[in-house]
Amino acid sequence: MAKKMVVTGGAGFIGSNLVEALVGAGHEVHIVDRDPSFRRTTLPAEARLHEKDVRSTDEMQKIFEGADVVFHTAAVPRVPYSIEHPVETTDENITGTVSVLTAAARARVARVVYSASGSAYGEQEDLPLVETMTANPVNPYGLQKYVGELFANMWPELYGLQTVSLRYFNVYGPGLDPNGPYALAIG
Repeated sequence: MAKKMVVTGGAGFIGSNLVEALVGAGHEVHIVDRDPSFRRTTLPAEARLHEKDVRSTDEMQKIFEGADVVFHTAAVPRVPYSIEHPVETTDENITGTVSVLTAAARARVARVVYSASGSAYGEQEDLPLVETMTANPVNPYGLQKYVGELFANMWPELYGLQTVSLRYFNVYGPGLDPNGPYALAIG
């Protein structure tokens, strides 16, 4: 049965792959992305594109109306960039997440799936990493993504919105920029 799904950051690497999978499964898919220009020609025609900033809570609420799930993949990634631009990335990554959670609760969305980051673990003495480890971010990006998790953890009790946070590590796959910042990590 087709459901309405919204993917914030849907023109990004993770988001665009998710959009393809959701469209392929027959869902009604809405993409929210502030700058989809680099993937515009490869986004599925069946998905509806909304060129909006996730920090616009009222705009997000309108788009989220009737949605079953919101996948929040929008973020300003890259650890080095967050170190060079901590104010800008904090605004986008934390305020953007709070805006998405708030809009989803107001629109009565059933669940938000938040794209967190393995960067929240930071430096740990023991390996392998396990979910029960205490977060120990060592850079602004890791802290921003972890704070997003903390906000997501509050929303079920405060606003009745189901949330789940997924901590990704070095995501790779179709559409990965071979010259991008993660090319060497994957290689």
